[in-house]
Amino acid sequence: MSGSESLIPYLRDEKHKDQPVIIVDSREASSASKIIKGLREKGAIIRVQYLEKGDYIISDECVFERKTVQDFVYTLTRRYLFDQLFLLKEAYPKPFILIEGYFPIIYKFSRVNPSAVWGAMFALAKHGINMIHTTSYKETIDFLYTSAKQEQIVEKRIPTVHPVKKTETLAEAQIFFLSSLPNIGREKAVNLLESFETPFNALVNLDRWAREIRGLGPTITKKVEEVLHTPYSEAREKRR
Repeated sequence: MSGSESLIPYLRDEKHKDQPVIIVDSREASSASKIIKGLREKGAIIRVQYLEKGDYIISDECVFERKTVQDFVYTLTRRYLFDQLFLLKEAYPKPFILIEGYFPIIYKFSRVNPSAVWGAMFALAKHGINMIHTTSYKETIDFLYTSAKQEQIVEKRIPTVHPVKKTETLAEAQIFFLSSLPNIGREKAVNLLESFETPFNALVNLDRWAREIRGLGPTITKKVEEVLHTPYSEAREKRR
């Protein structure tokens, strides 16, 4: 499937005209079989296919990235989440992150400060990433089904797969390179490039980060230094 393409003409017949079509990423379908089964039991028409980004598409505007509370916290510590969702926002006008599970469990994680979780949620909302919370997979089923019916049956929108923008420019490649370092992310990568002009200059002047770049203290620079200077063989042993 190339470009933006609707699946409605191929999937909906007269018998199912009042049921929504939900496009589900193939990896999500494998890991969340209970959700897929529940949606089908409600009557939703499920189309499973590989999606570059996002887990559930319910219209030409709305797409959902589903994560358990544990997954949400894990992706925060690995800096995956913001990059995923900002790419999603470029492809769909109304991206959502659906967080499933018992949220107070964040206070039991020893390696993550709860304030970091709340701060991340605020930052995402501020950048136009809508947040939805369900406490169980059953609530997730009800929410997705109701939302899809609202978009398609009431609002007359069609579920459409949009291509996700690739890293096309040199500037984006530079940002992506630096943002992949520990605890850096997109915003700090941009600050580094604005200060040092090139990724090479930024890395060469790592010792200046804590003094000159706001938010890049000794803890972060030490982690970056460890990644840059630890031999691969030693890093592999640590991982074991």
